[in-house]
Amino acid sequence: MEKREITLKEAQEQVDRWIKTIGVRYFSELTNMAVLTEEVGELARVMARKYGDQSFKAGEKENLDEEMADVLWVLICLANQTGVDLTEALLKSFEKKSIRDKERHKNNPKLLNHGV
Repeated sequence: MEKREITLKEAQEQVDRWIKTIGVRYFSELTNMAVLTEEVGELARVMARKYGDQSFKAGEKENLDEEMADVLWVLICLANQTGVDLTEALLKSFEKKSIRDKERHKNNPKLLNHGV
């Protein structure tokens, strides 16, 4: 299977097209915020079972990819609804973190030699 790639801008455009053609319309922003919280909870459940102390129940799947995609989908919906350009927002976040945390993590003794 050929590996496909998509930019954040393309993802925002494709989600918008899907919502307007197949999904009929966006849920309200508040509803989507609640849905995002629900999806993050589903991701947390899988993480707790895969990497934490819990075990999978009968019939549960180890579907991290699906749960992460669901979180991303709803986040993209919220960005589209509120006029946020995720590409620009992410670039600004990299810049902010690079300035703010330039030395912070290098000097954190909790991170040094952990797991090496």
